[in-house]
Amino acid sequence: MCGVKGLGVRGWLLLGLITVVVLAATGVWNPFPGMWDWIDRSAPISEPDVTWQQRVGGTPRGVTIAGDTVVVEQRTRVEARSLATGAQLWDRKADWAAVAGGDRDPVVAVGKLLTKGYELLDPTTGAVRRRDDQAVAVWTYRDLLLDARCVQATDCTLNAWEPRGTKPLWSAFLPGVHTGLLADNPELLGTRRLGASRIDGGVAGPEPVPPLLGFPADGRVHVVDTATGRVLQNVEPGRDERLAVIGGRLLRIGATSRDGNCYFVISAVDPGTGQEVWKRSGVNLRTADYAGCVQREDPQGARNVLIGVGPDGREVVIDGYDGRLLQIGADGQKLLAVDDRYALVSSADKRAILGRELSVDRDRWTRPTGGASGAALTPYAAVIVEEKPSRLVAVEPRTGRELVALRTSANALAVGPNGMIIGEGREIGYVRWGAGTSDASPPAAGGAPGSNPDGSLFPPSGQGSCGPKRELCAGSG
Repeated sequence: MCGVKGLGVRGWLLLGLITVVVLAATGVWNPFPGMWDWIDRSAPISEPDVTWQQRVGGTPRGVTIAGDTVVVEQRTRVEARSLATGAQLWDRKADWAAVAGGDRDPVVAVGKLLTKGYELLDPTTGAVRRRDDQAVAVWTYRDLLLDARCVQATDCTLNAWEPRGTKPLWSAFLPGVHTGLLADNPELLGTRRLGASRIDGGVAGPEPVPPLLGFPADGRVHVVDTATGRVLQNVEPGRDERLAVIGGRLLRIGATSRDGNCYFVISAVDPGTGQEVWKRSGVNLRTADYAGCVQREDPQGARNVLIGVGPDGREVVIDGYDGRLLQIGADGQKLLAVDDRYALVSSADKRAILGRELSVDRDRWTRPTGGASGAALTPYAAVIVEEKPSRLVAVEPRTGRELVALRTSANALAVGPNGMIIGEGREIGYVRWGAGTSDASPPAAGGAPGSNPDGSLFPPSGQGSCGPKRELCAGSG
């Protein structure tokens, strides 16, 4: 007894450890797996907690909700997880991955860098649906997949496929699609979206294919009709021009230096007829870097609309199809996100976000914010980043009704019909709409109308919400 009493604290701890090791070795009781699970368990990445949270194999380069699955692209692998539970469904080696198709017919295109060809996988099973061994580039859309095969640098064929199709819908000859092996979604001449911190650039998933696409090759732009595959124009820009294909039009953007300033002229051409259909002067589309007014960037915008700065310094939204001004911002306001139907605007005092519908002449809703740093519009929700405190909020674009509000420093990675994927490092999680909402943001009346410089009001054209060929409203009834 005296010996036992004299063990002291360290002796008792050593005796306890020896006892646990003996019990584990004999199979009587082994606490170590549970202890390790507790030590290795990841802290929740948001409050309220996500529906599920998983650690993926590497830091995600891109995440897409594809039907009932979540496709995670990493540096050298791609994996798919169940949207309902987060459980891994399959993974495989791949240097790049891109999702095509909509909610009912998604596919995953995967390939290797510096290697021709790609495979189309079923997002649920990972099974190969179609294999190609010649394509040098792939473009993925919600309703179409394009690939390009080049026999020589100046001899290429562009093929269009339904996402799950087995035969091309059409083929077109192109004298080049840049040079080399380009993997997935090489840049075409269109718009560049407004960026936002903590919101991934692909958060909206695959977009509907535009009615026209502009392929740059050998200093020229080849304009392709995506419905028929016809090459409508083969144009070389002028010395002071930049070309862009937006809203079913070929835009010729001129920028000249005079009196220490850059002067801009936008001319829109119907590629089918070659006729000019609208023209605007004095709107800066932010394509030039003011080093001699050289234009090195595509204009800002999304889908069929452009963003520019008028002569008075106020931001404007322009319909790419007919050139009408869909919105003119007030002094000090800043556009955070825009698409064919809606715009999200930061108020002049930076204390609120305004939701505007481009088909009406007033703000739809106003939401107070504690220092918003950015926002994005997706087909299912508008995502807003707040920094003080750090939060991610999703709302309905038209009404401003809150869908989810998270206290988190994670990034918004992907948005789907019923929720969104957020992530921080290797941790990703899925949150369903309705988590932590307050429903305290009713639509707000009022707001400045978006008028043209002469004071007249122009609502968006009928194609503003559906696209020049109503491609965004197909199947809507």
